[in-house]
Amino acid sequence: MTTVRPGQGTGMKPGHTDNSVHIAAPIDLVWTMTNDVASWPALFTEYAKAEILSRDGNTVTFRLSMHPDENGTVWTWVSERTMYPEERKVLAHRVEKGPFEYMNIKWTYEEDGEGTRMRWVQDFAMRPDAPVDDATMTERINTNSKIQMDIIAHKVELAAGRAK
Repeated sequence: MTTVRPGQGTGMKPGHTDNSVHIAAPIDLVWTMTNDVASWPALFTEYAKAEILSRDGNTVTFRLSMHPDENGTVWTWVSERTMYPEERKVLAHRVEKGPFEYMNIKWTYEEDGEGTRMRWVQDFAMRPDAPVDDATMTERINTNSKIQMDIIAHKVELAAGRAK
């Protein structure tokens, strides 16, 4: 008998996160800095390496490597990211899914007062043999997204000369 967690295999979205941050910088600078995947190890604190595998128009396929975890394991995966500059939107998904059945991410950018509102919406499901379930991963992603977004905001604001 197979155990199915709520939402798994039903077409539902069992894992969903929605986080945003205000960045006191012009939208063009926020867009440029956050869509330069090769520079992500300098922008995010969790990535040790970003390797561009291919580019096709506004789509980039890349491998991310994290810093070693507490057990010395380096987690890596391949993702594909398509930028829609006219809509200020990016759609991404994991190609190498690892513990996920699927992982889709939508980034949006909009002018917000004197700066930019950057938003990440992630929809995913964990595989039945994954080390954590959908609820645990949702909590991890929500916690980490807030940390990384604050770090990114600070770095972009420094580049804009508007750091608080």
